[in-house]
Amino acid sequence: MATIRLVTGSEAPVGPPTSAKFNLLALAFLAGALVVHLWPEWTHDPDLSHGLLMPLACALLVHLGLRPGSGSFLPESRAAILTATLGAAGLAVLWVAGLLAVTLDWSSPVVDFTLACSLALVAAAALAAFSGSRSALVPFGWTALAAALLWPLCAPMPPGTYSRLTLALQLWVSGGVMETLDLLGIAAHRHGNIIELARGTVGIEEACSGVRSLVACVFAGVLFSAALVRRPWARVLVIALSAPLALAMNFLRSLLLTLMVSRGIRVEGLWHDATGYGVLLATAGLLAWAAVLLDRKPPAPAGPGAAPPVRRAGRGLSQGILAAILGLAGLTLAFFAANTLPGPPGDAPAPDLLAVLPDAADGWRVVTRGDLYQFAGVLRTEHLAERTYMRSGAAGPEQVTLYLAYWPAGQASAGAVGSHTPDACWPGAGWEPRAVPDPRVRLTVGQAGLPPAEHRLFLSADYPQHVWFWQIYGGRVIDVGGTRSVPALVRIALRFGFRKGAPQAFVRVSSNRPWADLAGEPFVAQFFRRARALGLY
Repeated sequence: MATIRLVTGSEAPVGPPTSAKFNLLALAFLAGALVVHLWPEWTHDPDLSHGLLMPLACALLVHLGLRPGSGSFLPESRAAILTATLGAAGLAVLWVAGLLAVTLDWSSPVVDFTLACSLALVAAAALAAFSGSRSALVPFGWTALAAALLWPLCAPMPPGTYSRLTLALQLWVSGGVMETLDLLGIAAHRHGNIIELARGTVGIEEACSGVRSLVACVFAGVLFSAALVRRPWARVLVIALSAPLALAMNFLRSLLLTLMVSRGIRVEGLWHDATGYGVLLATAGLLAWAAVLLDRKPPAPAGPGAAPPVRRAGRGLSQGILAAILGLAGLTLAFFAANTLPGPPGDAPAPDLLAVLPDAADGWRVVTRGDLYQFAGVLRTEHLAERTYMRSGAAGPEQVTLYLAYWPAGQASAGAVGSHTPDACWPGAGWEPRAVPDPRVRLTVGQAGLPPAEHRLFLSADYPQHVWFWQIYGGRVIDVGGTRSVPALVRIALRFGFRKGAPQAFVRVSSNRPWADLAGEPFVAQFFRRARALGLY
């Protein structure tokens, strides 16, 4: 005789709670905002073109995360702990991103990367909440988690990390190509990342260093490991293979182009671009083939823990925590966005910077630099001027370079200007910093004293360069200090405010001679007299 069991209201399956639906919409809004923010980078930077696939990849992985065996649903208490922990970390990183935006501007690559890391943590917290027994929407597993972890791989690298990685790869590729040419008996000579051949010269530039294929291939490795592979060890192996495979394929491309140049073939244009895209496609294809090969034998069926629990009526604790996290994230973004709006443009005309730099000096040859416009985008100003003064003295060649930059009111924050000091920019151009006993020094020109200056020393192939510089904010010299720590960012924000309301200037003097050798030169004194109009007093 059949037994009929009545299901009470407390046991009847119910749909996802309203809070889960709200949180899903809020998370989609935050992800969409980041897509809009990163879209210019994805469309203009070839190194990040794979980011255009991110929305589709994210949706695909979430969909695949619903299949049986892709993860397990969590007890509500464990889901709440994971949600709170990951969400708190995401909010902390978001505050760091906001402080970076205050000091460096929202367009900074560091801000882009930090925002992507914040969203990855918040999305992982959301996955924990959605996998809780009260919601039971998506099981917690690698497939769905990868959709969150891919975001940082679609954001620009911090400039320091990018520069160091690019330089290391350039030197590695050029060195490996030279060793291969020696084995093949092809005469060549190497200068850094430049290889000179009998019929031409090959330069391993940034675009050829392998960074593009490296980041794109790691992105593909994570994606394929989540979409095509189900065994944990195989997933780890696919991701581990992605970076070495990308570097090996890029090395083969560089070697091929070098061999073509050695035979007198011009590789600029079609050959260069075609081999670049070909390497990316081939690398992704090999990685996908490896992923499919490793997943040939299906894994054992998922245990009963993978089955979705029966949802209970009422709001789960994890969804409440997630709602609070998403609300705080929205308020944080609104706060920093409202307080980093550009100030009203100043009415005062920009000073004539070339008029501040003496155009002649007795006994010195004067050269005015004409290509500073190439730095306008990075520095966010077109008001740049530089003149170099050279002569042959008793102790050898003497050189003095005077440089000025100006930002009208409302164009840049104090931290943004302070982030482009020689400390940050010169090492990337090949100058090696050296320690000095007086990193902050008071200088005199003639009988006049100058405000305290930052003093640095750099070397390039044993050629020294003493550098003294000042940052002027609102007509007075300021000391922004470092911008590489959270306390420093807070200090800058509190001291100079979030808005870009004051005009700024940057003054730099560099020379291969110590200050005592150039302080008495008339053109140097003339320069500092004119620079008083900028606030250097």
